[in-house]
Amino acid sequence: MTTPAATSRAVLTAACAAAGLDAAGAEPIRLADNSIWRLADGFVVRIARPGQLAAAVREVLVARWLETNRVPAVRALDLPQPVTAEGHPVTFWRELPPHKNGSVADVVSLLKQLHALPRPDLDLGALDPFVRVADRIDAAFTLAEGDRQWLWDLQAQWAERPAGLPECVVHGDAWVGNVAVTAGGPLLLDFERASFGPPEWDLVSTAVKLTTTGGVTPAEYAEFCDAYGTDVTQWRGYELLAEARELRMTTYAAQHAAGSPNWRREAQYRVDCLQGRAGARPWQWKGIM
Repeated sequence: MTTPAATSRAVLTAACAAAGLDAAGAEPIRLADNSIWRLADGFVVRIARPGQLAAAVREVLVARWLETNRVPAVRALDLPQPVTAEGHPVTFWRELPPHKNGSVADVVSLLKQLHALPRPDLDLGALDPFVRVADRIDAAFTLAEGDRQWLWDLQAQWAERPAGLPECVVHGDAWVGNVAVTAGGPLLLDFERASFGPPEWDLVSTAVKLTTTGGVTPAEYAEFCDAYGTDVTQWRGYELLAEARELRMTTYAAQHAAGSPNWRREAQYRVDCLQGRAGARPWQWKGIM
């Protein structure tokens, strides 16, 4: 039987051949939904799921646009990409130097730079905070049907959101895990959800860590707001965007709980919190690894 690692390596070999790169000696960094490999020459290859070509194209477009505008970010290799190998979109990147995850302060410093850029002539599409949520709910068979239906119902309000700050390019998943800090400073990563939309969506990612999960202290959040110049929790649309963000975080846990018993308790706990069955916020949600 072919193993996932062997399948991923076969895709890697085919993609590198198409791009004119050498896959000999490649080592896996992560083998998951999106697999990542390190080539011997210091490049990194990201293999996406089948059906994710548009997201792969977006990642490369945004990375090159950020490089042109001198925003610190991971850099795409200067070659025609993405390529498709055995149905998988594949992209190629410069390897980062030694680094660690960013902090809340690092996130806001990069968001200020990103949100201040003029709107580019790129086909990024409008922000969809519910992308892949339907698939996650469908895969969350460990949840009761009533809870699954409740998760569906939360999506209906997005089109009625209040007006806020001028729309711009948003990262789409702006949290500390998508910032790498090197000796030269913080860099922005992972642009598959980049799009045109309300900048509040990027700010909500940090705000819910204060109001929902307890992962950010009041002092850290105050510093974040001072640096950006606004507190998104005071905006009348905050509750709606926070609920959308909580929905994503909950369905992520619920989908993966279907294949990992170790995640089931946390997934159900998140649903219980949002359904009002677990007391008041913040709830101290645990990270899922």
